[in-house]
Amino acid sequence: MAMFEQDPVRPAPYERFARETPAWFRDAKLGIFVHWGPYAVPAWAEPIGPLGAFDHAHWMAHNPYAEWYANTMRIVGSPAWTHHQDVHGGAPYDAFLDRWRAERFDADAVMDLVSRAGARYFVPTAKHHDGVTLWDAPGTGDRNTVRRGPRRDLLGEFREAAQRHGVRFGLYYSGGLDWWYDRREPITGPVDDSVRPVDRAYADYAYDHVVDLIERYRPDVLWGDIEWPDAGKAEGGKSLVDLFDRFYAAAPDGVVNDRFGLTHWDFRTSEYEEGRVAQTAEMWEHTRGVGFSFGHNRLEDERHSLDGRTAIRHFVDVVSRGGNLLLNIGLTAAGEVTSLQRRTLEELGSWNAAHGDGVFGSHVLDPEIARPSDEPWVRWTRRDGRAHAFADGPIGASVPLDVDLDRVHLDGTECQGAEIVRGAHGIALRVLAAGPVHVAFPLR
Repeated sequence: MAMFEQDPVRPAPYERFARETPAWFRDAKLGIFVHWGPYAVPAWAEPIGPLGAFDHAHWMAHNPYAEWYANTMRIVGSPAWTHHQDVHGGAPYDAFLDRWRAERFDADAVMDLVSRAGARYFVPTAKHHDGVTLWDAPGTGDRNTVRRGPRRDLLGEFREAAQRHGVRFGLYYSGGLDWWYDRREPITGPVDDSVRPVDRAYADYAYDHVVDLIERYRPDVLWGDIEWPDAGKAEGGKSLVDLFDRFYAAAPDGVVNDRFGLTHWDFRTSEYEEGRVAQTAEMWEHTRGVGFSFGHNRLEDERHSLDGRTAIRHFVDVVSRGGNLLLNIGLTAAGEVTSLQRRTLEELGSWNAAHGDGVFGSHVLDPEIARPSDEPWVRWTRRDGRAHAFADGPIGASVPLDVDLDRVHLDGTECQGAEIVRGAHGIALRVLAAGPVHVAFPLR
């Protein structure tokens, strides 16, 4: 798989798709991810910590991703299996599809929050690993949200709301796993080639889905996951090559991530602690949830989640190193954003409204001009002839800046929430407001 590899190389049939990543995506910096499916009904997972911090066997038995409930509930003896027996009587997973009503879902209300957070693009799940589709996908019979459960085209509602709010629209599709189509034993170890469907029939099934998504919803971002069935990678009818041709014909400035196997990508991805090597790529995106789960998890609270200040620092850190942040929220079964996740996005949005001129559309600052630090926390970006410093510390604290004063002007400096203090060894910022604070220095 290309995802999480150090230096993946495109096979010959995919070389012609290589190009510079479109400017809109480079400048976007922030996207909002939404995981929503029948798993929002049980909404249960152990919040043990981030992906990449545990061995595979422990991770699968104690998976903190609530959207993996269809897998963990089948691992006999796991806490999820015990919970499923005790609370849901061992019911089949599809019972949650029939109990999923989305009765308070308002796509415009969700998109209003997304827009106010400052996000430039939005990516909901079209089909996760459980195989349930949020539109009446071909070949799914009644196992979709139009025929059962919510009985609505949820993707269509998201798409229309995104258009009304001026937010670019993307779609997530799990091509690598489908536990309904390919009914295997639960995954208890690494997610490698041995646990995914690779045959021609599944390749055609997934191809038909994504073609339908492209034709119906015209996404600007095609966000695959895990892999793509091997039988569909070679050139020919219903191939991934043909699929990318169709996508770029419909969206010439669209972008594709690196999770369609070793094929093609416009940007690399990392997830929590996994895939950090991708963050050295020319264009990359880091994704994580507000908490440790992507799907809504009733067990998560403030202890497991980013608050507004931490989310802001995480966002600025990613951007300062050249990446985008795709921050996930998990809707409840009723279709609402939890108060905890809403508060985080609202605080992030308020900060972006005040300081976004140094973040959105910015570039990595030459480290010869200024350098970041963790203690105290300082990050830098460059935009429109200015070096933007972001610093965090207690109100009243003095935060030293490691900056070459021969490369920046102090005259014309713009300060938000801080003031510049000169000292014998350089300059510092005195923090005057809750951070991170922001100072823009004209470049010489």
